[in-house]
Amino acid sequence: MSSGVLFALAAGMMWGLVFVGPLLLPDYPAVLQSSGRYLAFGLIALPLGWLDRRELARLERADWLEALKLAAVGNLLYYLCLSSAILRSGGPLPTMIIGTLPVVIPIVANVLHGERDGRLPWAKLAPALAVILAGIACVNQVELVRLASDANADYPRYASGALLAVAALACWTWYPLRNANWLRAHPGRHPRAWATAQGLATLPLALAAYVLFWLWLRLTGDPLPMPFGPRPLFFIALMAAIGLFASWLGTLCWNEASQRLPTAVVGQLIVFETLAALLYTFLLRGAWPQPLTIAGIALLLIGVLWAVNIEPVRAKAAP
Repeated sequence: MSSGVLFALAAGMMWGLVFVGPLLLPDYPAVLQSSGRYLAFGLIALPLGWLDRRELARLERADWLEALKLAAVGNLLYYLCLSSAILRSGGPLPTMIIGTLPVVIPIVANVLHGERDGRLPWAKLAPALAVILAGIACVNQVELVRLASDANADYPRYASGALLAVAALACWTWYPLRNANWLRAHPGRHPRAWATAQGLATLPLALAAYVLFWLWLRLTGDPLPMPFGPRPLFFIALMAAIGLFASWLGTLCWNEASQRLPTAVVGQLIVFETLAALLYTFLLRGAWPQPLTIAGIALLLIGVLWAVNIEPVRAKAAP
């Protein structure tokens, strides 16, 4: 349990980087950021794939199709929606919408996989989820007040960003549950090799998206300089860093956590991603969080620690 929580914490700290990427590249379209990130992830996975070639050779066609599905939905589509949302609504609003994952995923996991992993009693789970939700609400309230104080706020644009963040939420509700299902169905497979397999499956998808977007810019006469945009060195360095830490290494840590923890518990630990994203956002702003924000973060941590200590109830075997 302890090692699983630490792996989930490491994954969350690295995944939090993806929320500040679009803020550092506001002049780059979301499609370019998404395909660029996962193109870097796929290229990083190539030498890693050579190191794991024996383990990868054990994967069958069905496994590669599963890796392709996870790559398409949990990688490209998720980050396309998220980066679009951040470019439209800023960092805090999408962060808080994605921050509902620790509430959404355990509920879905408890309904779908309670018999397999042991069902977390609703009477004990509900208070912990309520504390998590209260923490998210506190942080969200501060950000909504900040948005309302902006005289030039484009509310339709903010609303579209919120909808895109909800789409990203749906992608990342599906991904960890589906990924955990595969890992639990294949306990003899190494999580590192499975993370690398997803990177290799992402590479052709990201490359196709990158090339098609480049062709679209040429056809429409868009002045965006390609192939690496107006700040090529910074773009390449940032995509490489996010591809290495947030994509491959973060996925590896999450796979390790998924093999050690019940699905309903590991889903709640995605709260670490929200906390890391908020930390990086405030560091980027150069401002201290307000007291209500600090209170919300404390509630999030209390709720997670509470939920981790809930013992799953196993179904009794039939005579």
